Amino acid sequence: MTHNNYYDPASVAGKAPPISDETDILIVGAGPAGLAAALTAIGHGLRVTLVDENPVPLETMGEEVPLHFGGRMGAAVANRNSVLQTLLDARPEISDALEAGVDVRLGTAVWGLFPQQRTTAWIEGAVAGLADEENASLLRFKQVIVAAGRRDMGLAFDGWHRPGVMGVSAAHRLATVYEALDCKRAVLVGSDTQALVSAHALIAKGVQIVAIIEQAAQVSGDSALLAQLVEQGAQVLTGHVVREALGNGFGVTGITAVSVDTSGHPVDDALLELSCDTVLLGVGGIPAIELVEAAGCRASFQANRGGHVPDIDAAQRTSLPFVLVAGDCAGVWSSKSLDENIARREGRIAAHTALVALGVDIAPIEQAATPDAPAIDIAANRAAWVRASTLHAQNQPFVCQCEEVTASEILGQQPPRYLEWTPADATLKDGLQKDSPNPDVTKRLTRACMGPCQGRRCREQVAALLSIGAGVSVDSIALASFRPPVRPLSMRQAGQVEEVPQMQSHWDAWFDMPSQWTPFWLCTGEPTVAQRRPEAAVQTYVPHNEA
Repeated sequence: MTHNNYYDPASVAGKAPPISDETDILIVGAGPAGLAAALTAIGHGLRVTLVDENPVPLETMGEEVPLHFGGRMGAAVANRNSVLQTLLDARPEISDALEAGVDVRLGTAVWGLFPQQRTTAWIEGAVAGLADEENASLLRFKQVIVAAGRRDMGLAFDGWHRPGVMGVSAAHRLATVYEALDCKRAVLVGSDTQALVSAHALIAKGVQIVAIIEQAAQVSGDSALLAQLVEQGAQVLTGHVVREALGNGFGVTGITAVSVDTSGHPVDDALLELSCDTVLLGVGGIPAIELVEAAGCRASFQANRGGHVPDIDAAQRTSLPFVLVAGDCAGVWSSKSLDENIARREGRIAAHTALVALGVDIAPIEQAATPDAPAIDIAANRAAWVRASTLHAQNQPFVCQCEEVTASEILGQQPPRYLEWTPADATLKDGLQKDSPNPDVTKRLTRACMGPCQGRRCREQVAALLSIGAGVSVDSIALASFRPPVRPLSMRQAGQVEEVPQMQSHWDAWFDMPSQWTPFWLCTGEPTVAQRRPEAAVQTYVPHNEA
């Protein structure tokens, strides 16, 4: 029996990209958890690769990635060699890992994890996309431990676009890892334990904490830490929010604060003005899960772990068993913020799990710590902050600064203003807001979260606004999806990822299709790129006889 098979020039079969390197265990992040994982995994005859994006290029910092740096990077960050040495001094375990034989790659970001699933079945094994300041490449791995840390929730208020409004975690990193924080006097917005710990670290680096502003009736963080901050001169303003960050194009010069009631409305017109050069956003520490979520790992809102986190078992495994998480990206809670050994323990557990999966006979030695019971309802707290600071702002600050989208435009699902379009049917507009509100739909309609910062400053605010508009809790709002690259890639970097000749010869199957749905080799009319260039002509309908 004979039948014909036809060659499909648009098929990905046989076009897998070349893999630049391979490793057995890939570890993402050289913080306490990642370093503990690397030092545990090495020495068992396996290749261990530790990747950390620090020192982050100055251009990337300017795009508020991976943290909200707020333009407070000192001149030292421009000297890459100096920053690298500072990083090694701040984290001596990196040198220990190098000496132990770990392949350590600093200044290298992981912009995507690609497990062998339906959409990537044509690539052998699991692959990670790496990028340093110059190049991008692909690395095949067998097990991966993601210890990507946390970032800070953004919070819009009048003037929050000014240089000097930044995340408290970004300030902590600049001060302690880079020694390049350009800040003298700061106001801390938010009062959870993680924010108070960072405030103490900043004081040790010469920063004066002028005030702690909390919209709730009481501080939510560790009472001992708070007492020490008060002793060192910090004023505590509960039941207050920032009304406006004052200043000019050069940065913040001060803030005005206003007292609010339980519904977030200003109590009166009396404003308290404080002089400062920096506003630290410490409303909430957000587990940095974009890498694992984009890879396809299940995630859910878990209040005791700080919000949306990957679903994991006791061995730190996600729903994809070869993807493990440790440190703050596995969950943020008070005792963990106070004790880095909890993150280190998670890193060691994850390394043990990866070793066993790769056939190493090693006995388990530890169990992960149990998260604290939440001190507050974090879902309600986030909505309360957004209601008081953003919805009741004097003006309409941009929630999404990259795309200039306001809270009212998010609530109304308003397309970008330059389109000059509004839904003709008011009931449709109302339904988009209230019927199963979804951040991904909001993103497509309004462009909120689609800017260079990749939603890091506005993602949680959008979810809070949708919850307020629909009258539901923030934890019932779906997690906005992430897509690789989860770190910005320049076209120059992306061009460094190699392609096989078969991919190059038929690239116009993706980029020169006369019709969105009809393959170019079946179209008539305007010739394709391949047809215009005889040397790249497509061999269509080549029969292969098979008995």
